[in-house]
Amino acid sequence: MRADNTASGLSILATCTADVKLRFMQNILQLNPDKSEAILIGTANQLRTAACLTTVKVAGVDLPVADDIKVLGVVLDQRLTLGKHVSAVARHATTTLRRSATYAIY
Repeated sequence: MRADNTASGLSILATCTADVKLRFMQNILQLNPDKSEAILIGTANQLRTAACLTTVKVAGVDLPVADDIKVLGVVLDQRLTLGKHVSAVARHATTTLRRSATYAIY
């Protein structure tokens, strides 16, 4: 998103997510803003341009913009490098191996 159309893009996002929220409510479903996060994904130049954005209005709720989020077990960062995800998986694997090594002794 370019700097000149950021505001219009965010307005469209707010309108679309408000419609999704209405559809959820009609079907007796609910969005939980306490468990929701927003992330801006783009090139380094695009992220510098949008650095002033600290919150995004989604479904009538202001969500803070995070540097990384976890979606279905995958950690995504703003540049989609997956570095944090690989670190998290390696840390979990190391912990699991250490735990299983203590079981092998018995």
